[in-house]
Amino acid sequence: MATMPDLVLRDIHQSTAPSWWPPAVGWWWVGAALLAIVCGLAAWRMFRAWQRRRWQRLFDREVAVAGDAAGRIAAMSSLLRRAARRHRSDADRLQGDDWLSFLDAGAAGAPFSTGAGAVLRDGAFRRDAHALETTTLHALARRRFVGLMMGRGQ
Repeated sequence: MATMPDLVLRDIHQSTAPSWWPPAVGWWWVGAALLAIVCGLAAWRMFRAWQRRRWQRLFDREVAVAGDAAGRIAAMSSLLRRAARRHRSDADRLQGDDWLSFLDAGAAGAPFSTGAGAVLRDGAFRRDAHALETTTLHALARRRFVGLMMGRGQ
């Protein structure tokens, strides 16, 4: 073998570290995916809030059309029965305590069986329905109606 006396060896030089900006393409994809998820969740929440307001307006409009207290109670009961069919096919045919127990499902304190919601049992058929407190019933029935329509059944 031939020797090379002219060959001069030098130390190895470290290259500079890559800068943190701009990030690699993969990090752009991760950022875009996170942004898409956040935007999707925000849009979903806005849609659900819009939907909730729409169901509330529908409930209020249908109840307002009924003139007297008995008619308002009947309208609330009818709306609740239509909404209940979304969760149980025979829910609109339930009567008396079974109907009120269905409405109480998931609520604390049984507001329909023992509270203001008990008026739904026979309030639409009373002659003295004007003397009943329908404001509390309206708020209670509206909350349950929106819950049923939004998919929170039992």
